[in-house]
Amino acid sequence: MLKTDSRRSLQERRRRWTPGGRIKSASIPAPDPDALVHELKAAIQGEVRFSNGDRALYATDASNYRQVPIGVVVPKTTEDVVKAVEVCRRHEAPLVARGGGTSLAGQTCNTAVVIDFSKYLNRILELDPERRRARVEPGCILDALRDAAERHHLTFGPDPATHSHNTLGGMIGNNSCGVHSVQAGRTADNVEALDILTYDGLRLSVGPTSDSELRSILAAGGRRAEIYRSLDAFRRRYADLIRERFPKIPRRVSGYADLDKLLPENGFDIAKALVGTEGTCVTVLGATLALVPSPRERVLVIIGFPDIFQAADMVPRILEHEPLAVEGIDHFLVDSMLRKHLHESDMNLLPQGCDWLVVEFGGETEEEAAEKGRRLVAQFEALPHAEAKLICRDEAEERIWAVRRAGLPGSAYVPDRPETWEGWEDTAVTPESLGDYLRDLKALFDKYGYISPMYGHFGDGLVHCRVSFDLDSEEGIETWRRFLDEAADLVVRYGGSLSGEHGDGQSRADLLEKMYGPELIQAFREFKAIWDPQGRMNPGKIVDPYPITSNLRLGPSYRPPKLDTHFHFEEEGGFQGAVERCVGVGKCRRHDSKDQVMCPSYLVTHEEKSSTRGRARMLFEMLHGGPLTKGWRSDEVEDALKLCLACKGCKSDCPVNVDMATYKAEFRAHYYKRRLRPRSAYTMGLIYWWARLGSKTPRLANLTTQMPLLRNVTKALGGIHQQRTMPAFAHQTFTDWFRRRRNPPTDRPRVLLWPDTFNNFFRPETAIAATRVLEAMGYEVTIPDRPLCCGRPLYDQGMLPTAKRLWRQTMRTLHVEIEDGTPIVGLEPACVAAFKDELTGLFPDDPRARRLKEQTVFFSDFLCQQAEELNVARGGGRAYVQIHCNQHAVIKTEGERHLLDSLGLDYRFLPSGCCGMAGAFGFAAETYDVGLAAGERVLLPMVREADEDVLILANGFSCREQIEQGTGRQTLHVAELVEKFCDL
Repeated sequence: MLKTDSRRSLQERRRRWTPGGRIKSASIPAPDPDALVHELKAAIQGEVRFSNGDRALYATDASNYRQVPIGVVVPKTTEDVVKAVEVCRRHEAPLVARGGGTSLAGQTCNTAVVIDFSKYLNRILELDPERRRARVEPGCILDALRDAAERHHLTFGPDPATHSHNTLGGMIGNNSCGVHSVQAGRTADNVEALDILTYDGLRLSVGPTSDSELRSILAAGGRRAEIYRSLDAFRRRYADLIRERFPKIPRRVSGYADLDKLLPENGFDIAKALVGTEGTCVTVLGATLALVPSPRERVLVIIGFPDIFQAADMVPRILEHEPLAVEGIDHFLVDSMLRKHLHESDMNLLPQGCDWLVVEFGGETEEEAAEKGRRLVAQFEALPHAEAKLICRDEAEERIWAVRRAGLPGSAYVPDRPETWEGWEDTAVTPESLGDYLRDLKALFDKYGYISPMYGHFGDGLVHCRVSFDLDSEEGIETWRRFLDEAADLVVRYGGSLSGEHGDGQSRADLLEKMYGPELIQAFREFKAIWDPQGRMNPGKIVDPYPITSNLRLGPSYRPPKLDTHFHFEEEGGFQGAVERCVGVGKCRRHDSKDQVMCPSYLVTHEEKSSTRGRARMLFEMLHGGPLTKGWRSDEVEDALKLCLACKGCKSDCPVNVDMATYKAEFRAHYYKRRLRPRSAYTMGLIYWWARLGSKTPRLANLTTQMPLLRNVTKALGGIHQQRTMPAFAHQTFTDWFRRRRNPPTDRPRVLLWPDTFNNFFRPETAIAATRVLEAMGYEVTIPDRPLCCGRPLYDQGMLPTAKRLWRQTMRTLHVEIEDGTPIVGLEPACVAAFKDELTGLFPDDPRARRLKEQTVFFSDFLCQQAEELNVARGGGRAYVQIHCNQHAVIKTEGERHLLDSLGLDYRFLPSGCCGMAGAFGFAAETYDVGLAAGERVLLPMVREADEDVLILANGFSCREQIEQGTGRQTLHVAELVEKFCDL
């Protein structure tokens, strides 16, 4: 047993924070990083990353905390992990295991060697549907297991909102739960066995232990016997206290919450006891997990109430109906989403009321599930002040879940509201006391002047909050700390848990004594010491924790420099606010695109620095200082940004709308100031001027880009990959064709067709088709009287001063059209997106820019707005549609869908995300491989396998080049498609 006088009091721990919340001294000596790196590289096959950039990249998770690690190890095999731990032990280096890095309590950042399991150790080793179990590696993504299990109508029960990108090792570390824990319980309830490694090098498999097995282990002797003997003594010593003091609630997650699984009545289950220990005891190498039946059909009942408290009061009555899930949504969260224009159309599905419960039922058939739902609806029809509504799968079930899953993004960065933070986001009580607890919690928020939504897993008595703490000033932090004491006392008064899902890490560990008492806190120390007597496993988390107010990511001492920028970043509050915007939830780390674009380079590389989150963290570290000291000249930041395709997918797909394409453009404008860029930047970034020059003698220009040998030299000089085919110049540009027609002015309504660089110089047939369609609709089509460009290729290269000059030229040239309100119809999605986004970002105070933004419309959207003028024959046929990333992110796809529907086309939007070309990215020698791999992930194979009669629709010049060069199939722009159907 550890000596009781080694336990520090709460008051002693609080004295260890200085203004800004920094620890004065560390109890563990720092190892020699050079020697550690040398030995690690010699010992393992995996990757050893101790550079300043790598350390900065892993300095934070999804919490309020920041600790720069010693370095990062990315093991390729389980043996790599064993050897890495052995090397770290020789150097007395602390360790922290990391999966998806989505933890909200600070448990996956530490001044330690980070072992990142997510890149390689992510396999399903076995799935046995008969025994309903699976064996997985710790880096396995939850949805990978769920998708595989669903083929057998099974699933892994716990399903946090991060299920598409979190790892099962992380879920084991945090004891994660999720929406369906009403049915399936916590992760601990679904773990059958763990393959673990202790810091001192013992590898063993643990699970339930019978008396005979225990006797056999003890008789064998050695370190394993020592551990089991200590655990046996531990459970005998603390059994009565554990039975008495552990809260009897479904969502007990705080502390070492499953030590009761060591008790005889629970089978001396060591695996379950280790779940939720947050990497502070052992390293998990693998897990055997129980699977549960997954109903074939599901329905929802949504019930509206006057307030969230009355909704919570009804939870026990709803649980009598044995639902799969019971979720709460309050009006604060819904209003926040509406302010952010998030899921606006989905809100119409909610019944009358200010706050709601979403109840899910399952069955083998839809009728069976629906009958359960109807019984609940009937019960509430008899109650005043409540309205219930049944939602079946063929209606909008997924849309409702999308509203609920958007809790964190919906409540972060809400216009005209204070910023909100983690820090008291997942307390839990019994479902029977939830309503009263929420009333008292709301009163406590009011006392401190805080605002927060209150939503979450009400069926298990858990409430999620995101509170308007002031984490920037010393006074605000002191107030936050006082609130935490009162809030913890409130939870304890209700017999609840400080954490019901996210764990303690650093954000709540200092409060655990309130919940468990000093004797059980001492028990936690002893349990950790059995496994980790040297105290090197994730130190300062759960046991003897860092003070809550230390190691803050922001805090009073965070004073980023004031920066002059080209973009104004109005919505973010300047560039500083932009780089702080990422909340670390990690949706950009999904391994499939499905209905999103973000993040194409991560989908290829599975590298943290290639994710939107990783890049955002690097930009934050650039301002924070520490490992990165060169500001705008940081090579590490450029290294993280160079594989960003600037697709803008994150602007729409990221939960908090991180716009990495714009951040990249801003950074590169400063990084490359008075520096030479890569050759491809001058080739592709200045394509507008090269195209104008080439169009004067297109045959000669094409000789240099198409003729064997000569084209190789041209590509080498221009930094273009040799496997790429350079687009050929058209023999006649669109603007030349247009002006030679000499159409006289008419009294018909005017539209200006924007002759973008790509459709003017390379694919004029697209703009010609659009002209004919618009004229057939009764419009007089005009074009600018001089060459213009939106500068789209310049942004990715950071050539922002040049782009701004082009915009000023455009606004001067189009001043009459701007004043007259003439619609500006665009054909290239990337260019229309520049009008809709970059233009006002660069010129937020110029009324011409605002009007030009509003007047510009994409071709499909314009046709839908003027549908009555469009005379088309419904021609039928089949098509695959590749949506341009900028169209997905900025323009949206509703107009495209409506237009294709009106044509009677049997079409499918390809679930491929970004095509991988992305302008210069897919052409440049240094990024060609990643761009091609992005295309080969889904898009190119699907196009190759498509029947010959399937049309391939793609509006973006980049998409068309990637498809045609990668498959040999010809593509059509939507304008060319409509021309085929138009009665011209």
